[in-house]
Amino acid sequence: MICVTTLALGAEGVSIPNFHDPQHRLDRPETSSIRVIRFVTEDDYPPFGFAQPDGTLSGFNVDLARALCEELRVQCTVQSRRWDTMLDAIEQGRADAAVASIAITPANRARVDFTAPYYKTPARFVARNAVTMAEPGPETLAGRTVGVVARSAHEAYLRAFFPGVSLRAYDNGLALRSALKRNEVEIAFGDGVAFALWLNGTDAGGCCAFRGGPYTESRYFGEGVGIALRKDNQTVKRALDYALKRVSERGVYADLYLKYFPVGFY
Repeated sequence: MICVTTLALGAEGVSIPNFHDPQHRLDRPETSSIRVIRFVTEDDYPPFGFAQPDGTLSGFNVDLARALCEELRVQCTVQSRRWDTMLDAIEQGRADAAVASIAITPANRARVDFTAPYYKTPARFVARNAVTMAEPGPETLAGRTVGVVARSAHEAYLRAFFPGVSLRAYDNGLALRSALKRNEVEIAFGDGVAFALWLNGTDAGGCCAFRGGPYTESRYFGEGVGIALRKDNQTVKRALDYALKRVSERGVYADLYLKYFPVGFY
């Protein structure tokens, strides 16, 4: 499948990503041979996957899997499993697909196949509300101090493309966000998903907001996240790729994105 990243604005002004080329048509695949798709996911990674008080699975990944099944009119099950056992379950035939925020990497590709990406983890700048600046860029940020996680892809990206920026490195994302909140740094650059969840929660205290971006260079930030499947399961792969495109075209993906990410990571 040809994958591109385009952005559309939702009703709330949130940018919604789309990874499907509108010029690339997919015919509805034959699904009569698919009796059931057994999805596995995780239940301790909110808002992507979590258990309700009554034990019901919920979250962006879970609801997306159910939407794909509805689009295909195929019976599906969604069960929770420890994250580090997902690929084993796929390889050993104990599950058909894993929808669990699994990155499409060379190491993972060696074990399983993937659908087209259903989300990516872009890099984003976040600044304190009082900071006044034009759109972030190598020129507008020259001479400014930007916080970043040490030895990360984000640090490497800034060193390559923002040479005039003074970097202040932190041990991890939590330390970086804490430094931003207490005004130790006014601008930070890092994982857009982690920033979005922080900004949407109470920990940020309304201190900050996204500025510019997103930055999606795959050499630094990866190919994205896909649904993992066995390498010989092409019938299900074709079906899920078709369904992913259809739920995007029909606005179902946008509804789920806005539901779980009111502060979107794009």
